[in-house]
Amino acid sequence: MSNIPSDLKYTKSHEWVRVSGDTATVGITDHAQHELTDIVFVELPDVGRKVKAGEACAVVESVKTASDIYSPVSGEILEANRLVVDDPALVNSEPHDSGWFYKIKLSHPAELNALLSPEDYKKQIGG
Repeated sequence: MSNIPSDLKYTKSHEWVRVSGDTATVGITDHAQHELTDIVFVELPDVGRKVKAGEACAVVESVKTASDIYSPVSGEILEANRLVVDDPALVNSEPHDSGWFYKIKLSHPAELNALLSPEDYKKQIGG
């Protein structure tokens, strides 16, 4: 069973968001990293880039496949987590903690209302 923290919001494409004020931290879920298996490469968006909700803005590669990561919300990239670039295995070992991808300044906070609750995400993945 995947770990589904209750303080996060989720997308159908397995990204998570943790909101603090007008900033959101984004990563991929425990379920997603488990499906991808061993992650060997992470490419993150550049700081200062503006992205729209649903836009592909990062890439993860595992021993099985490469996958686009879609931004759950619109805004400007404030920080990219260099730790996961240097050590992609963090995404596997700590997907909801040290394995986050980027922080984004929310330009449309109401978009958060369209994301899945922990309960809804659990139903989507068959939990």
